[in-house]
Formats: sequence, structure tokens, C-alpha cells
Amino acid sequence: MNYIILSLIILAIAFLMTMTGRGGGNFYVVALVAAGMSMHQSAASGQFILMVTALCGMLIFSKNKLVDWKLALVIDPATDVMAFAGGYFSEYIGGVYLKFIFSAMLVIAGFLMLMKFNDRPLPEIKRPGYWHRTFGDSSYVVNLWIAIPVCAVVGLASGALGISGGSFKVPLMVLLCGVPMPIAVGTSSAMVAATALMGFIGHAAQGHFELQAALPFAAAAAVGGILGGKLALKTKPKRLKLIFALTTLAAAGFMVVNALTSV
Repeated sequence: MNYIILSLIILAIAFLMTMTGRGGGNFYVVALVAAGMSMHQSAASGQFILMVTALCGMLIFSKNKLVDWKLALVIDPATDVMAFAGGYFSEYIGGVYLKFIFSAMLVIAGFLMLMKFNDRPLPEIKRPGYWHRTFGDSSYVVNLWIAIPVCAVVGLASGALGISGGSFKVPLMVLLCGVPMPIAVGTSSAMVAATALMGFIGHAAQGHFELQAALPFAAAAAVGGILGGKLALKTKPKRLKLIFALTTLAAAGFMVVNALTSV
């Protein structure tokens, strides 16, 4: 595949994924494999591209005060730890079965984001584990008894498949924690960057990474990440939710096709 065409494809992926607070690692890896890279090199380069994309988006969102750093620091460590475990134990689980399971999870996440939820008053829960959080002009209640275990499961699946898990963190924050969509997207970008960094370090330590090959694509992804982040700031939350849902369902279909062709 022509390097210019591949760079444009990666730019488009970065644009859409950053706009919705996701990583898109599965798309990057497939594009790089199609271009002729080995699987290991594609996985390492994909993590590097993912990290650059997420960092660029995170800078845009952070500048506009849409990254809830405290929320990220509380719920993200479970994802990172379990991502390592998922990657380590992935060889004991059939790849095709994993893809089908993950596709089903994506479909659920996508349809949940299509549902309409009326604004509800904040519950007056004073028990341990219910974090009443105020960030900027927004207030929400984070149920840590649900949020942290869900992040752990997401990390396990993400590590096994080599992706970021942003497809599930955004619905988790929006639907279960009441976080406004723009803040969820911005915060997810920061968490995706951290997860990608962990995965990249692991691949680089094994000698899978070649900077010269990945740098042009990372540059394209950086442009896509910046443009996606800036457009997300101008997009209404309802439209963001719709774009997120549709791209999530598209990713699910993509994963199913990939699984079927692997049989």
C-alpha cells in the first residue's frame, strides 16, 4: 500500500477516534498489516500511533478544561494493570472467540449510547464508594463499586486484543457516572494515552518497534488527533453521542468480519 494513502487513512482514523474519545488501535494495526508490516511491528507501531493521537487530543481537551484528571487517576489504574494481565494471558484464549466476545460488547456499548436518557437529579447517596464529583460547572456521582470493576474488565479485554478500551470508558462515564459527553471524551483521551504508553513500552522492550517506519504515520495521526479534538469542541453533545454510537457499531461489524476471515 502506498505510504501517502496509508498516512491519509491513519489521519482519518485518528480524526474520528479522537473526536469520540477512543483509541482505534484495532484499525491502526489492520491498516499497517495490510501495508505489509509484520504483526509484531504493526502492534508496536499501532500502539505508538495510538499514544501520539491520544496525546494530541488530550492537549486540546485539557487546554479547554475538559479532562477530569482526578477521575482519570481514580478509575484508570485498574485498566492499566488488567491490560498487562490480558496481554500476558491472551495466548490461552482463542483469538477468534475473543473477537466475537469483544464485538458483542461493542454492539452493547453502541446501542446504549443511542438510547435517550433524561437528566436526573443527583442521588443523595452518602455511603462509601459513591464519589460526589464537581468539575467545572458539572456535578456527577461516580459509583466506584461499578466503575473500577468495569474498568478492570475493559483493561483485560483491551490488553488481550491490543486495543485501548475507549469504546467502553466513554459509555461508562456518560451512562453510569453521569459525566457530560465532552468531559467524558476529553478524560477518555487521557486514559487512552496512558494505556497506549503501557502497551508501547511492552512492545518496544521486545524489540518490535522501528521508529523510522512509524514516524510518518505518527505525524499523520497527530494532525488527525488535533483536528478531531478541535472539531469535538464545536460539536453538540447529542451529536457526539450519535457519532460515537455509529462508529462503535461500525467497529463491531469490522471486528466480526475480521473474526470470520480468521476462521
